[in-house]
Amino acid sequence: MNLNLLGFLIFSLGFLTRVQTKTSSQDVSALNVMFTSLNNPSSQLNGWKANGGDPCGESWEGVKCSGSSVTEIKLSGYGLSGSLGYQLSNLKSVTTFDMSKNNLQNDVPYQLPPNLDYLDLSNNQFSGTIPYSISQMKGITYVNLAHNQLNGQLTDMFQNLKKLKQLDVSNNKLSGELPRSMESLSSLDTLYLQNNQLSGKINVLAGLPLKDLNVENNEFNGWIPDELKDIDNLQTGGNSWSSGPAPPPPPGVKPKKKPQQEGGGGTNFSHWIIIALVILASLVAVALLVTVIFSRKRRFAPTSHFFDEEKGGRMFTPRASQELSTDSRTALRSDFKENEPLYSPGSIDTKTLQKSPSSGYKPPSFDLAQSLNDNEFASRLNAKRSTSARAAVPFTLTELRTATDDFSPSQLVGEGSLGRLYKAKYPDGKVLAVKKIDSSLFEGTRPEEFSDIVNNISKVHHPNIAELVGYCSEQGHNILVYEYCRNGSLHDFLHVSDDYSKPLTWNTRVRIALGVSRAVEYLHEICSPSFVHKNIKSSNILLDLDLNPHLGDYGLANFHLRTSQNLGAGYNAPECTTPSAYTMKSDVYSFGVVMLELLTGRKPLDNSKPTSEQCLVRWATPQLHDLEALDEMVDPALRGLYPPKSVSRFADVIALCVQTEPEFRPPMSEIVQALIRLAERPSMKEDFGHSRRTEDSDY
Repeated sequence: MNLNLLGFLIFSLGFLTRVQTKTSSQDVSALNVMFTSLNNPSSQLNGWKANGGDPCGESWEGVKCSGSSVTEIKLSGYGLSGSLGYQLSNLKSVTTFDMSKNNLQNDVPYQLPPNLDYLDLSNNQFSGTIPYSISQMKGITYVNLAHNQLNGQLTDMFQNLKKLKQLDVSNNKLSGELPRSMESLSSLDTLYLQNNQLSGKINVLAGLPLKDLNVENNEFNGWIPDELKDIDNLQTGGNSWSSGPAPPPPPGVKPKKKPQQEGGGGTNFSHWIIIALVILASLVAVALLVTVIFSRKRRFAPTSHFFDEEKGGRMFTPRASQELSTDSRTALRSDFKENEPLYSPGSIDTKTLQKSPSSGYKPPSFDLAQSLNDNEFASRLNAKRSTSARAAVPFTLTELRTATDDFSPSQLVGEGSLGRLYKAKYPDGKVLAVKKIDSSLFEGTRPEEFSDIVNNISKVHHPNIAELVGYCSEQGHNILVYEYCRNGSLHDFLHVSDDYSKPLTWNTRVRIALGVSRAVEYLHEICSPSFVHKNIKSSNILLDLDLNPHLGDYGLANFHLRTSQNLGAGYNAPECTTPSAYTMKSDVYSFGVVMLELLTGRKPLDNSKPTSEQCLVRWATPQLHDLEALDEMVDPALRGLYPPKSVSRFADVIALCVQTEPEFRPPMSEIVQALIRLAERPSMKEDFGHSRRTEDSDY
């Protein structure tokens, strides 16, 4: 009897161990797709399967795990062919990904594992461009893409890579100038750029802590900065360097200095001490002056708990306000290259769950029932970002009433079929967006329905989707609290003119379309279960200070079944005669209408236009493939400053989206790829100043 019991316990323990080590379904699916894309190399990859399996429990070749999550994939030199598949973004725990020294082909997938520390795809046959998803890997320290056939330019993708120590893109076919964002690589000590077709100057590297730099056999010109000449291992041959002494820096610009090494001269040290003392004295004087002015203003200012951060109009960035203030092509190009990268971390998700950091919050100086202290508020905003399983946090009705001035009309941001959106403002300038859902929508529903909605929405995290901060469900009020986008909605930018608005550049319009398409792709194809948005329109696309788009009103589709209206007029797909008829293809149609707004600057329905032009889709669709007509359709606010072929391809994507038959509309993932190809064209980066009326030969 005891032996039987012992045997049963041993069997149970083994069974439980197998259950506990079973690999997460997302990781299994990603590796299944990867195995299939690698042409099912069962002879090289022991244990791998095209369907199912347990990579962690069965010790698949080259795979290491921690618990039920895959953490390392090392398959260097296995003679693998094919490609890497399309589900690598599901491998959220993978920190090491080494596929070097194989025969892999096609483009490097833009959706790489999002949390990599080590990436090695060298010595393959990859073509296409360097995937922009790398720009979101804030913890990555090593990137090796050498010895492939990568082409195109290095885009402005390095702003967030503060920990990157080694970058090797040598022996490819890369061209163009080094992007200014390389100045942000504050930890980079090894950089290999040799044997490409890179051009321009290398001044952006002057301030980096490099110890090993190879730029041989490119098309660089100008002078090698003095700061780089002290590098331990510097190789610069095979370029077109200028001879003679380098010119002095422009007036008012001091040469860049690398951090002073130990043992520096005492003269320099004393020099910097004097400068520091002068700066400190200046800062003290300025601080005293500001204090005096502020105290005088407060003495006479009306009492208010809120700091109006938007007094005088919306806040704008140079990328919306500078380019079109002049017809100068030179000014436009300068602004595009220096201030307006085609991509930005906020607009490219690469199907990852990247979040932007949130600042802390200081409690109001007045008594607020159940108010938050500094740590509580900061933890509310940051707790959601610290783990993969994050939940929205509760806000009290009292604090939201205080922050919105009791839901005052003066704090009303907008109103739709689901309720009203208010601005919640705190004394230190922190602003949140508060969506107060119409209570009538909850009549006859289960009491826990709002909790279900909050749980579903709180699982959605994407840089192009408005981030849910918290919620409130008290006294019959059901409220959602979001991060606030200070530049308002896309609708306002395109259709509401005021003294402060400036037209969006073509570059920014493409970037907005790409960001929104990625957001919808995430809802449709990445979320599980998937979301049909049912309310995609320009007023639900919010723009932050950098004019990056954030799609709002997601996860509320069920409410549209209870309202007399669904989308704003002009966004409905033809098949959507009732709210219940909406599908993902209906979302694609609505997105196409938004793209038409970006292209033409017109509203979806405009009764002020002639009868034949009042419905935007009906008016525009027959002209989308007519180059001459298309030129006349482009938003006049652009003043002809756009690449004509880019506009034509943008119109091609629109035509696919707004087709009458839903089955002919492509899935959102294909739209994303089309916009990526459009955005990566060299003409988008080099010749934004041209219009069809001035020059068409380069397109």
